[in-house]
Amino acid sequence: MLRKLVTAALVLASLSAWAQSYPNRPVRVVVAAATGGPDIVARVVAAQLQAQLGQPFVVENQPGANGIVGASIVAKAPPDGYTLLVYSSGFVINPAVHKSLPYDTEKDFTPVTNLVSNGGLFFAVANAVPAKSLQEFLAYAKQPGVRLAYSTPGIGNTWHLAMEVFDNMTGIQMTHIPYKGGGPATAALASGEVQAMFASPAPLMPHYKSGRVRVLAYTGNKRHPAMPDVPTTAEAGLPQYKHDGGWFAMFAPANTPAEIVDKLWHEVRTAMQNPQVRDRLTKLGVEPVADSPADFKKFVQSELKAYAEQVRLAGVKPE
Repeated sequence: MLRKLVTAALVLASLSAWAQSYPNRPVRVVVAAATGGPDIVARVVAAQLQAQLGQPFVVENQPGANGIVGASIVAKAPPDGYTLLVYSSGFVINPAVHKSLPYDTEKDFTPVTNLVSNGGLFFAVANAVPAKSLQEFLAYAKQPGVRLAYSTPGIGNTWHLAMEVFDNMTGIQMTHIPYKGGGPATAALASGEVQAMFASPAPLMPHYKSGRVRVLAYTGNKRHPAMPDVPTTAEAGLPQYKHDGGWFAMFAPANTPAEIVDKLWHEVRTAMQNPQVRDRLTKLGVEPVADSPADFKKFVQSELKAYAEQVRLAGVKPE
């Protein structure tokens, strides 16, 4: 018995020492998307973690299949804290829209922390669309012969679900054009490749500020502080439509030592308390969160159930 206790104590001491020295080499941060969206947030947070910990946090974009490509890379990585995943809420939607995944969403990852909340989504249109309000857009979309397309970061993400529910509720039909990330999807709207989209604040904001897209409504309960002139969907004449904007979060491979996960969370929380980091994130239109690994794990489990129900209501069939 004494030998077992001594062994356990030595293991705990070893893990503690490992955590104290972590990181002692560069950390790879895989963003499961192209530029835009979680990529922007990941780079802001990674730069601050590098400043705090003295080791490079190297952000690497791995887009494809609504984040499945990037998630697969991290699921197979050694559980040592040197390969991390930054993913959107598409992470908890994919199990409901794909018949099979190359990883187990709950078993192959360790939730670290929810980085930011997106609040709601913006409904935006290309400048060529002759509509200055949501009601004008709906009237235009229902005209005979009008064919519209919308862009998203991929099949089954938050933006896709938002538009499917919107189409079902309003009785319009638009063609879905999936891209490899929020950046390419919003760029497609700005260039006129598609005519409409729901989008998170961060990737859409530059196109809005430059006047390359027109934003007609926001799906939150109140107007977004970064775009106070944009009405909510309720104010725009669609009070029954509300949609959560999702989140961007950090995960590690399953079996990553709790000491490493806890240290990462504490460092992210410290980063989010930095005034310059908070200012940069809020200007992107997102709200810093940095909840604990335990709280975030519970949140992920509840989101898996909630989004599965949204997928069912939206009528999206698993592929």
